[in-house]
Amino acid sequence: MKTTKYFDATRARPDRAQIKDEWILQAIERPEHEQVQRDRRVRRWARIAEAGNRYLRVVLLPDRETVHNAFFDRGFRP
Repeated sequence: MKTTKYFDATRARPDRAQIKDEWILQAIERPEHEQVQRDRRVRRWARIAEAGNRYLRVVLLPDRETVHNAFFDRGFRP
């Protein structure tokens, strides 16, 4: 999985350290929703059953494969 330095730095935060790589890959490969930002970064959401059915948001660079951010999105409504 390709990542940015920003993602690598935020991964150490306690609220993000629990996010498993397999969950990130699930959001990348099988998103339930996708949105392209104005800067062409791609937001993808996936519901993670093992995390209490919370939605994980993964932000990809415009290449659609490099992970820039990943976090549980409390405000997302499908």
